[in-house]
Amino acid sequence: MPEISNFYGIAIYMFIGDHNPPHFHVYYDGSSALVSIKEGTIIKGSLPPQAKRLVKQWLGLHRDELLDNWNRLSNSESAINIKPLR
Repeated sequence: MPEISNFYGIAIYMFIGDHNPPHFHVYYDGSSALVSIKEGTIIKGSLPPQAKRLVKQWLGLHRDELLDNWNRLSNSESAINIKPLR
């Protein structure tokens, strides 16, 4: 599972050939969640409010890149790193 971004202690990952809907995995300070790329909602798990807000902000800036990574990994290609939130 490649790490595709990391900011403020928040690690973002995607699995190769993962199940639909397109999503990414978030890990922060003992919490974890699966986040829908299209809707920005948490599919499974939970995050503290501040981490959730930062992830949504980052997602809003990089949705197209995340979908591109989803497609790349679905085709067994390598993921690209996505700029962290600053």
